[in-house]
Amino acid sequence: MKSVKETLLQRRSIRRYEREAISDDQLDFIFQAIRNTPTSYNGQQFSVIDITDPELKLRLYELTGQKQIKTCDHFLAFCADFHKISLIAAEKSVEMPDINKTADGLILGAVDASLAMMSAVTAACSLGLATCCIGYARTAAPEQTAALLNLPKGVWLVCGLAIGVPRELPDLKPKQPLQAVIHRNTYAPDSTLLEALTAYDNEISRYNSTRSGSQTSNDWASHIVSYYSEAMNYRMLDALRSQGFDPQR
Repeated sequence: MKSVKETLLQRRSIRRYEREAISDDQLDFIFQAIRNTPTSYNGQQFSVIDITDPELKLRLYELTGQKQIKTCDHFLAFCADFHKISLIAAEKSVEMPDINKTADGLILGAVDASLAMMSAVTAACSLGLATCCIGYARTAAPEQTAALLNLPKGVWLVCGLAIGVPRELPDLKPKQPLQAVIHRNTYAPDSTLLEALTAYDNEISRYNSTRSGSQTSNDWASHIVSYYSEAMNYRMLDALRSQGFDPQR
């Protein structure tokens, strides 16, 4: 097993996998790490769907265009979940407030599901397995995905995670410098941030033009903003409403 330092600092997204299966012991460790995730109130406002059925993975791939979904050994769908607590509250005749219809409830579920996913990423990477987080699983076709996964009201897909035995070891992608990430006591001045971000933008341009595998002329800032522009066409609020989430305050 890798050290904590190596696991966290050498992590990279890997999109190509061997046909070899993850062992039961490895999978149990990943699941136990997910189970022990810290959550708000210890409410554990998340659930995970472990998808191994080839036909189901193929249909999810067709919806998203993300090849690693159909080629990975396990695709984990991390969901915000208020259905579980609603179920037992009704059984105990405890009135359930409409927490899922508040902005904080939406954030609460998303944070818990994201923390659970990072637990899975860390556990899997420590075992030498390959992982790739797939946010597009949330946005590509949310209503169809919810139907495929039989998600009840009060549950929505936050992010997906492909896990498998690695078939490649891509170059480690540069991340923002600490000056742009860690702020001391108060948020840093724009001048400090801009200097750090400009240097990082240049570093990403160099990385993209020299990395092993496919090379591009992409910088960081323009490339990310283009993703934001594409995301302006998503209709997530409609999808959230169909799952019982409708933030009013």
